[in-house]
Amino acid sequence: MTPVIYVAAALAEIAGCFAFWAVLRLGATPAWLAAGAASLVLFAWLLTLVDAAAAGRAYAAYGGVYVAASLGWLWAVEGVRPDRWDLTGSAICVAGAAVVLFGPRG
Repeated sequence: MTPVIYVAAALAEIAGCFAFWAVLRLGATPAWLAAGAASLVLFAWLLTLVDAAAAGRAYAAYGGVYVAASLGWLWAVEGVRPDRWDLTGSAICVAGAAVVLFGPRG
């Protein structure tokens, strides 16, 4: 369930941040800000659902998923195809997230 929550949280965070980007950089109407704020609230709530003993560990692992999801957004929404360096960096981040999340604890 945690990977699904992380993906949903990443999409909510990216959408929320993109709404602000659209207003400030692309000239979208300020109405986008309300949707962006709601999306960021959803993001924060979703992270509270992660089954982790410590918030910091949950956030650290989420970071790797966020990097991968951001590159998916880059391609799907912005129409810019990630290059091999984007994909390599993303794979490293996701591997790091897996170590943080699933590594054995003493």
